[in-house]
Amino acid sequence: MPGPGRRATGLSQEQMDSLLTRTPGTYNRFENGQLANPSADLLTTVARTLRMDEQEWAFIWLITRKENPPHALHSSSGTSIAAGVWQRVIDQISGAIAYVSDAEWNVIAHNREFRRLFPRGQAPSNIMRWLLLDPEARTDVLMDWETVWAPAMMPHMKQGVELRPENLALGRLVYDVLNDPVAGPLYREHAAAPIPFFDGSELPIRHAVDGPGRLTTCLAEPVTAPGARVNLSFYTPEEPPTHLTRVRVAARLLTRQHTEGGSGR
Repeated sequence: MPGPGRRATGLSQEQMDSLLTRTPGTYNRFENGQLANPSADLLTTVARTLRMDEQEWAFIWLITRKENPPHALHSSSGTSIAAGVWQRVIDQISGAIAYVSDAEWNVIAHNREFRRLFPRGQAPSNIMRWLLLDPEARTDVLMDWETVWAPAMMPHMKQGVELRPENLALGRLVYDVLNDPVAGPLYREHAAAPIPFFDGSELPIRHAVDGPGRLTTCLAEPVTAPGARVNLSFYTPEEPPTHLTRVRVAARLLTRQHTEGGSGR
């Protein structure tokens, strides 16, 4: 049957009890809201038996347990994105760095400003792999990578893996991070922390074209692809030193040279 709702048409409540391997009357009580706080195992079995999508999966959690599900129903959740449509949307964004990534952090669509951010104008195919494992990213682009970027990004990766424990691509990514001599120890130290993100978060970066500055970022999630991300960022260059600042720096240097010269005599 097309559209949302029960996919297994024609099943009686007794047949559902049999498919769910539950005692007679269980599904009747579930459908009628007579089960207080149904177990995660029951909700998962019901959702998979009825072939629910992610929106329906989240809905039954909200109406039965008053909370969001602890993980995605399908390991492929968040990876089916209309790339062509999103690319047309992203192409219309100017003045901001914009890209869309799926739940595995593959970059699905991006604009020119996004490409300009990277050395040689080459956007990475997987943004999280680049952020955490690319040597050039860690040393040349992401300023204060070890103390700022890695602690900020690693909780995002851990949450993504925990929401999709059967996703092979995410499993490979976390395996590679854990076995990296630089990223591995930092992941073990920081990944379990709460996600330190809020709209307007700022991180230091060395823009490939415009030099050192800061990225101010906001995130959104496509309704039809939970776990995917629409990332919009604004780059602000560092303030060049004013004339007065340059004079003060020069004066300090002259004073230091005079002091060192005097102490050496």
